[in-house]
Amino acid sequence: MPENTLPAFLHALALGVDVLEMDVVISADQQVVVSHEPWLSAQLGRDPSGALIDPLHEQAHNLYQLPYAAIRQSVVGEWPHPGFPTQHPSPTYRPLLREVLRAAEAACIQLRRPLVGYSIELKSTSAGDTLFHPRPAQFVELVLAEIQNAAVQARTTLLSFDVRILQAARQLAPLQRLCLLNESELSAPVLIEQLGFVPQVYGPDFHLLSSALVQSLRATYPSLELVPWTVNEPHDLEEVMTWEITGITTDFPNRLLALSGRIR
Repeated sequence: MPENTLPAFLHALALGVDVLEMDVVISADQQVVVSHEPWLSAQLGRDPSGALIDPLHEQAHNLYQLPYAAIRQSVVGEWPHPGFPTQHPSPTYRPLLREVLRAAEAACIQLRRPLVGYSIELKSTSAGDTLFHPRPAQFVELVLAEIQNAAVQARTTLLSFDVRILQAARQLAPLQRLCLLNESELSAPVLIEQLGFVPQVYGPDFHLLSSALVQSLRATYPSLELVPWTVNEPHDLEEVMTWEITGITTDFPNRLLALSGRIR
């Protein structure tokens, strides 16, 4: 299903996932929008007028400079993503975070399945401040308001590669679960020292982990949960499942659930 859309989340819930992972950005009118990029991606869909987007100029379609009404008119999912040729076309739109939370909560009840958790990544960089997104404190405040209004704060983890986001969240909501993401060669101890505290979760690119490194991290940080990403191929899933980790982020939950004997 098209990434970061209601059809995708509802399908994942029907499969039986424990947590929905999603990315959020902010619109010009301060709405929390579920989207991987803070602009309209040419690979994903069209602009508000229905025209195709020039890949060389897609960043000009800056979501932080567009009201949500225009973002909602920008269709995604008409064609499979180039990286996922078996994706089912499903013309849809970029939903608001509150809409996703409301729909997911209702679907859990309808499916008579346990309530799901939420991993919400705040897309932020220092270079993008006030250009593609608000500064960290305001960004965090907007997201916290949505999860608090939906009464899912206890089941939600805020994720970011940007330590400033996690530091702001720690200050604004000291009990909020936080995940430090990593795709660099810097070690977890170095990154945690830069962060200034040990988060509840560490989420590295799975290529940066090994069974031995997992054991080392467990010895150094006994309470730290480990959730590597993005593990998609069956042989990688099988290997990562042998590590002592908390969870796995994948674009193919059907594969992971089948390997774990939990496919619904």
